[in-house]
Amino acid sequence: MIRDNLIKGAILILFTNILFSADGKEVFEAYCWGCHHQTAEAFGPSFQEIASKRKASEIRAMITSPDEVSKVLGYSRNAMPKLNLSDDNLTAITNYILLFKKDNNSTVVKKPYPNIALKKEAK
Repeated sequence: MIRDNLIKGAILILFTNILFSADGKEVFEAYCWGCHHQTAEAFGPSFQEIASKRKASEIRAMITSPDEVSKVLGYSRNAMPKLNLSDDNLTAITNYILLFKKDNNSTVVKKPYPNIALKKEAK
């Protein structure tokens, strides 16, 4: 009986974590999409470019302390705003960015989020 309750409790915790865990695509849409796109250059570099040049720790640092990291990386200016994300959201967006790392001239992600900027009609 106790064992069954422990198993049910563990399963409930597992499913709760899955349901409420941060989704990198959602974090991207909420915080990053205005300046970054997955595979195309926008105001900021594409996730594909970032993932090919940076480790996870550097991506996380650039999101949380862009002014300091920009100096360390040798940039004279920085346009990246500091984002105060939860640890779950920070992990989710870092992992999402790294999905776009090129491997043998192909992107790991098969279907990047559509680039709406390319689909807008000229008025």
